[in-house]
Amino acid sequence: MSLVVLLLGMGVLMGAAAHTSLTVFTVAAAVIAAWLVGFAVRERIGRHRG
Repeated sequence: MSLVVLLLGMGVLMGAAAHTSLTVFTVAAAVIAAWLVGFAVRERIGRHRG
């Protein structure tokens, strides 16, 4: 079930990305990448301490 939801979400996001300008898409991708890096660092620090 979660795989279906994931694929549906990816389809919606890819469709939305196809209709935006390259600048908006690049900024959004950079924001998402920064959030993922921050999350990974937070998890690594938490796992190292605990």
